Amino acid sequence: MYAIVEIAGQQFKVEKDQKYFVHQLEGKPGSKVTFENVLLLDDKGKVSVGAPAVNDVQVTAKIEQHLLGDKVIVFKKKRRKGYKVKNGHRQRLTEITVQDIGKKAAPKKAAPKSETKAAPKKAAAKSEAKVETKKAAPKKAAAKSKPAVASKTKKEN
Repeated sequence: MYAIVEIAGQQFKVEKDQKYFVHQLEGKPGSKVTFENVLLLDDKGKVSVGAPAVNDVQVTAKIEQHLLGDKVIVFKKKRRKGYKVKNGHRQRLTEITVQDIGKKAAPKKAAPKSETKAAPKKAAAKSEAKVETKKAAPKKAAAKSKPAVASKTKKEN
């Protein structure tokens, strides 16, 4: 059984109990992550292709460690111009181990909360009172205007 899953913007063909290096994921080593964007699922020859994702299927993986990838050197040069730039880059990676490829767990439904009808009315009354007090507040007198400064003109002699 294998699946094609989108993890951190990239697509991976994953199988159970295999290790993969992906772009860095949030989470501590030892924690579990689930990927719900399964694009294709092959279950013993029975292929399910999603449009865009297969419904009710998820991949569960365990974060093994966070690490840095190999160093990549970026060197730019323009000949006869005196322009040279050298940069290095190490990609942050996360090592994951796929633990399970299977159906999603049914979401648990929360019991509906009984709300008292008086509480929303009080909140609405308070918000109306605030609006009224803002409208009823007298407007401040216009700021005193400074006398205009007469422009000086030079008299021509």
